[in-house]
Amino acid sequence: MGLARELRNRRTVKANKVTVQGWADEKGKPFVMYCKPITCYDINELQKKHKAILEAPTIAAMVDMVVLKAEDEAGDKLFTSAEDRIDLMGEQTDIISDIANQMFASIVDVEAAEKN
Repeated sequence: MGLARELRNRRTVKANKVTVQGWADEKGKPFVMYCKPITCYDINELQKKHKAILEAPTIAAMVDMVVLKAEDEAGDKLFTSAEDRIDLMGEQTDIISDIANQMFASIVDVEAAEKN
């Protein structure tokens, strides 16, 4: 086993909770999904289709990230098909951007990291 894999295996990866008020149930309880931190691999995969995802993310890029990263509490993918992507593209932009913002919150930008 290579050093990079050994170091990665030492880490405990905790999924972040993503609360979606726009998908609340009839009692007003928000929908909850989970997202493991965005990895270099995730960004690489998204950049293949959305070149400027880090500089100027489009709604389509955000939807693709939600499809890629959204999980239930057990860690199972919530969205798995092209149909899911199409349905999410029909969602309100504020809901998708809120979800994406919560998912991206786990990324610390270089300038913020340098300040600490």
